Amino acid sequence: MNRLKNQRVYLAGAMDRVADRGTGWRDSITPFLDNLGVVVFNPISKPTDVGLEDNDTHQIKTKLKQMGRYDELTAMMKTIRAVDLRLVDISDFLVVNLDLDHYACGTYEEISLANRQKKPIIIHMAQGKNHTPDWLFGMIPHQMIFSNWDEIKHYLEHINTSENIDTHKRWYFFNAKNN
Repeated sequence: MNRLKNQRVYLAGAMDRVADRGTGWRDSITPFLDNLGVVVFNPISKPTDVGLEDNDTHQIKTKLKQMGRYDELTAMMKTIRAVDLRLVDISDFLVVNLDLDHYACGTYEEISLANRQKKPIIIHMAQGKNHTPDWLFGMIPHQMIFSNWDEIKHYLEHINTSENIDTHKRWYFFNAKNN
C-alpha cells in the first residue's frame, strides 16, 4: 500500500523573519516526502515563474520597505500571497513548521484555509506539542500535532502503509480508474 503516492503537500512555515528564511526544515523533510512519492510544494521554490520568494525577492522586498515604496511592495505581496494560497488549494495535505520564536503571519492564513477545506494539517511545534497555541486545538485534531520531526515521519509512514488508519475525518483517498 502506498496511499501518499502522488498526493500533494504544501510546506507551510515562517520565512520573513527566520535566519535561514525557512529553508532548513523544508530541505530536511523533502527527501523523506519524495521517497513516499509525495509531490512537494515548497513556497521557496515554487513550480511557477510568478510569486517567487527566493533570496533576490527577499532583498527587493527589504529595499522597498526601506525606501517607503509600499505600493510596489503591496503589489508584489499580493501576487506572492495569491500563489501561495493557490498552492494550499491544490494540495492534499499540509506539513507546517511552527516556532513561537518566529512570527508566522502567512502560515496562519494557510492553516485556516486548509482547515476550512478539512485537509490534513500536520504540525511540527518547535517548542513541543504542549506549547501549541490553544486556538489550534480547536481547529486541528491534536493527533496531527507533533513535538519532533521523527514523530511526523512515523505518522506519515503509518498513514501511507497501515491497513487501518484513523482518518480524523481529514484523510480521504480515492481510487481513480481510467475508463
